[in-house]
Amino acid sequence: MKTRAFWGLGLTLAICAALAGCSSQQAKSAKASGPPPAVPVGVATVQQGNFNVYLTGLGSVQAFNTVSLKTRIDGQIMQVNFQEGQDVKVGELLIVIDPRPYQVALQQAQANLQKDEAQLTNAKAQYERNKVLYEQGVIAKQDLDTLQASFGTYEGTIASDKAAIANANLNLTYCYIKSPINGRIGLRQVDSGNYVTAAGGTPMLVITQLHPIAVVFTLPEDQLQVVSQQMKQGALTVDAYSRDDQTKLGTGKLLTIDNEIDQTTGTAKLKGVFDNPENTLWPNQFVNVHLLLEAHKDAITAPASAMQRGPDGTFAYVVDANNTVQMRPVKVDLTQGSTVVVASGLQAGEKVVTDGQEKLQPGSHVAPQAPARQNQQGAGNIGSQT
Repeated sequence: MKTRAFWGLGLTLAICAALAGCSSQQAKSAKASGPPPAVPVGVATVQQGNFNVYLTGLGSVQAFNTVSLKTRIDGQIMQVNFQEGQDVKVGELLIVIDPRPYQVALQQAQANLQKDEAQLTNAKAQYERNKVLYEQGVIAKQDLDTLQASFGTYEGTIASDKAAIANANLNLTYCYIKSPINGRIGLRQVDSGNYVTAAGGTPMLVITQLHPIAVVFTLPEDQLQVVSQQMKQGALTVDAYSRDDQTKLGTGKLLTIDNEIDQTTGTAKLKGVFDNPENTLWPNQFVNVHLLLEAHKDAITAPASAMQRGPDGTFAYVVDANNTVQMRPVKVDLTQGSTVVVASGLQAGEKVVTDGQEKLQPGSHVAPQAPARQNQQGAGNIGSQT
């Protein structure tokens, strides 16, 4: 009996010792694991400031005016008074065509006028003399009427002579070819000594106006109404950028919208005017155009990468002072490039998660990394309203 009691007591002590050892191991394991580690995430700060909304399109530069100068008379070129690539002013003499044949024609027309005027004067004198004779009954009334009728013949001839003189003067004017606009001369097509004709189709030179200069670009037809509404409030600013959309070439104003939409592309043409003081824009040059549609003052902006989509709409993970994230519903006003304008849900200075959101849930502890680079303007992208 005593032996059996001894073995029972020993078994009880062994079980207690085993349970105590198990509890100690669990306590040590729990103590070693501790709280879950912080999740590394990329963060950015919500900004507040003026935000410009741009519409972008592709365009090409066009000379504001282009003039192809051709001769209106036949003759030999006597002088070429310009150099290729020269800037010229209105009225500047460029080419002289041999004026001597037209000077001779002018002198001949002037001589004919003098002769016909003399004949008219003589006819009037004869009429006055014969009028006295008619009153004396010496000549018949028919002879007097014939003399008076000759006045009209001579007057018509004189008018024709004056027209011939005007035509000769006009041809002389055509001998001296002057610039009709301010612009830049292109490559020369003729040289001194060449014989040119009015029937020839090749221009002698081409002048393009570079100051100001125009840029024609296209926008989707869906954006025309908002552009038209903004134009009523004032001239819209247009920026022209290089082919790679990195270098700004000039700033101008939107002049007009074309009067029709291209049905094949669903776009409309718009025309901007640039002063182009540094000649950074050239006719037929390809450019990227940024049309400043409107400016939002004191706008709340955040990186587009911070916006997440859920069953209840758009939200963002906001990091508090304890590096704990909370899910915040966000209403987005518009998106432009890599930046969104926030209508509600975020405040300036708050930090939002821009990378690593798939590892998070509300209340997660995070280890913020260096702030993600924020592109506030997203140049080269069309702003879209949501």
